[in-house]
Amino acid sequence: MEIQEILEKAHGQGASDIFLVAGLPVTLKCKGHQERWGDGALKPEDTQRFVGQIYTVANREDTHTSRGEDDDFSFAIRGLGRFRVNVFKQRGSLAAVIRLIQFGLPDPKELGIPDGVLDLADNQKGLVLVTGAVGTGKSTTIACMVQRINETRDCHIITMEDPIEYIYRHEKAIVTQREISIDTPGYPAALRSALRESPDVILLGEMRDYDTVSAAITATETGLLLFSTLHTSSVANTITRIIDVFPANQQQQVKIQLSQLLKGVVCQQLVPGVDGRLLPVFEIMKSTNAIQNMIREDKLHQLDSVLQSGAAEGMCTMDGSLLKLFREGKISKETALVYCAHYDVMSKRLG
Repeated sequence: MEIQEILEKAHGQGASDIFLVAGLPVTLKCKGHQERWGDGALKPEDTQRFVGQIYTVANREDTHTSRGEDDDFSFAIRGLGRFRVNVFKQRGSLAAVIRLIQFGLPDPKELGIPDGVLDLADNQKGLVLVTGAVGTGKSTTIACMVQRINETRDCHIITMEDPIEYIYRHEKAIVTQREISIDTPGYPAALRSALRESPDVILLGEMRDYDTVSAAITATETGLLLFSTLHTSSVANTITRIIDVFPANQQQQVKIQLSQLLKGVVCQQLVPGVDGRLLPVFEIMKSTNAIQNMIREDKLHQLDSVLQSGAAEGMCTMDGSLLKLFREGKISKETALVYCAHYDVMSKRLG
């Protein structure tokens, strides 16, 4: 078995991930479920051989694993797709997880991304955040918004990603894409450089730490539109996470900045539908005077009520989105209860 064969099989079966781990057969993740493949468990020498083949296919030197470091990169195979790879060590042997990314940009209608999310791309300036757990489709949602701008605005879009996933063509916009560790040493350095490159829109792959968050806020204050992601599960948690990154004596100033800069927050999950497909579910916040005051005055506990009453502006809560999917017959009652934020309230609403 060769890595090319594994990649082709995974692509053919519509898998989202490939796991190459010693002690386990080659494993594909399809529609959220694992499928074991092959004649038996991989040995350490098997995973090392596969990792070597990955570097060969990617036309990339292995400068990390030989030093005991993890490596994260992407590559493409003509006619097959793009692949995002993380190579790491576990129990003394090399392992790899490969995420499959189809060629071409995602279609938001096919994916079930609502207009309330896509409309956030129409902002000319400010901060837009897409949040959720790992593997919930944050990069895909942002890619749909960036492509909307690419098709409709005469502007310069700069993306900073670790690694690059979707490749954009220059359409109405100019799109320059920078990969962390290859094109630039890190997010803060890339942001500082970007401000000298006449940007109108910036995609910052992830707000990881104080330096990145601080640099992102500073960049947004220059009057551009900035997209980024966090691993948070609700709008309120997202805002609190950003504020808490800063020292206590700076937090009030950050609240004022966020109230002015934050244009929208999208929190998302992927949940199993009754037909076995994974469906995206969203909590959506758009900036209003009421929400700006809540951020400034630290009254985030009132956000849910504003999201529930903001349907006309395209806002919704996570539980409201789950309830809608249940009433449309797309998810089961059990799924709604597993993924909801307020179990007791959801139980009553489901009857």
